[in-house]
Amino acid sequence: MASSFEPRASNIEHRERVLVIKVGIGYDVHAMVEGRPLILGGVEIPYERGLHGHSDADVLIHAIMDALLGAMALGDIGTHFPDHDPRYRGINSLTLLEQVMKLIRAQGYRIGNMDSIIVAERPKLAPFIPQMRANLARVMNLDETCVSVKATTTERLGFAGREEGIAAQAIVSLESFGG
Repeated sequence: MASSFEPRASNIEHRERVLVIKVGIGYDVHAMVEGRPLILGGVEIPYERGLHGHSDADVLIHAIMDALLGAMALGDIGTHFPDHDPRYRGINSLTLLEQVMKLIRAQGYRIGNMDSIIVAERPKLAPFIPQMRANLARVMNLDETCVSVKATTTERLGFAGREEGIAAQAIVSLESFGG
């Protein structure tokens, strides 16, 4: 008896289109510093400190890009946008996300959905989440119902709780019809 996971001969003979789903997870952290704007999800958030990094240090978008690249086994953002390359100094991370989306599309995939979480004690991020979702949905060519951005604290525990940095985690599903 054939396993239910083995391809049926009719699938191969008739070249039926088969939905292929890939999943990727991304994580990023940046330290809080004076003298830089705080940018998350492409939104500049009024706050006394920002995030340290070579680009605009948008920790949320960096986690999303790593999830996308990971799902396709294409390395990470440091591979594609190295921090020693002056072309990426201060660059808007939405621009980098657009480039990652081109790689995904070139492989014949599209995003099914994206879920993410920002870990920060302060500032309170809830008022800015709708604009983050809109920015991400636009660049990823998704309906906003497929883009989730959440925020949480660590109840003052760890580096995020001490307000030394902000972390973000994202998971994405990619889909393509093979055949």
